[in-house]
Amino acid sequence: MSAAASFKITRATPESRIAAVVGSIVVVGLAAAPLWLDRNVISIAGQMLVYVGLASLWNLLAGYGGLVSVGQQAYVGMGAYLLFAGGILFGVPPLLAVPLAGLAAGLLALPVSVLVFRLRGAYFAIGTWVVAEVFRLLAAQMTLLGGGSGVSLPIAIVKTIGSTREIREYVIYECTLAVGLLILASIFLITRSRWGLALQAIRDNEIAAESSGVDVASAKRLLYVAAAAGAAMLGALIGLAKLRISPDALFSVNDWTAYVIFITVIGGIGRIEGPILGTIIFFALRETLSDLGPAYLIALGAIAVVTMLFAPKGVYGYFADRFHIQLFPIARRVKIDAPVIDGVKNG
Repeated sequence: MSAAASFKITRATPESRIAAVVGSIVVVGLAAAPLWLDRNVISIAGQMLVYVGLASLWNLLAGYGGLVSVGQQAYVGMGAYLLFAGGILFGVPPLLAVPLAGLAAGLLALPVSVLVFRLRGAYFAIGTWVVAEVFRLLAAQMTLLGGGSGVSLPIAIVKTIGSTREIREYVIYECTLAVGLLILASIFLITRSRWGLALQAIRDNEIAAESSGVDVASAKRLLYVAAAAGAAMLGALIGLAKLRISPDALFSVNDWTAYVIFITVIGGIGRIEGPILGTIIFFALRETLSDLGPAYLIALGAIAVVTMLFAPKGVYGYFADRFHIQLFPIARRVKIDAPVIDGVKNG
């Protein structure tokens, strides 16, 4: 009499299946938001989608690739400026300019990556910030786009988006939702791929990863370029929603990097769910504490410090480790079936 246990490798969990159903309902509800939400709520929802996208991209860089950048505002601003330049100087339709801005920013990120990847650790972080400042100063010298004071999108170009302000706002919102979902889906697929595994190996130990056959330089460069392209598309949509660009607003380290890092740290770095939860927490804090003036920023800093001390993996990371929850099925799991005795399953 012989016994053997059969097993199979799976990723899905009961929680992830429920999350998939609930997530699908939420996506449908968000897509239909113009039918049942007022314009102010839709505006806030659009802002939240932007921050979910930016935080997810930063989480991909730092949480999965170990690249702590404080200069992602460089590509946010670049995306907005590319959209305005395409529309004002070359007559490119704004909605077409959004993916083109992402493509152009990705190409421009290639030579930048050659420079910043010569730096390590804190020097890399400082280098990305310096690059962003250079981009801001260059934008301030573009007289055709308003120089230091910026420029508004001409009304003739604005009307190509929609005949009324309400329609334009809804179109921009739907585009933001589409780009946000594209970013989340791409990150989900990346983290389940061999490239994602290579990135996590690089994050944990770059020397060990390279000795295992990982092309470290190419993997990091591709990650940096992909994050730049995503940030640029979101930046283009930010400029389109504001209908105006200026160097200080679109290359703001506070708005497009500091808040993004706060969201990721609070929600949970190194997890797809983290930026989503972090964005919800950030906007809840913003709506309740923003009337405090300067004390608002102090409160955010205090919350970040407390979170890093007592929940270094973020709010979601704390509960995920405590209750073994995984809403996005990334990790592989071994599922062992009941043992088989002489061809008959036991139990």
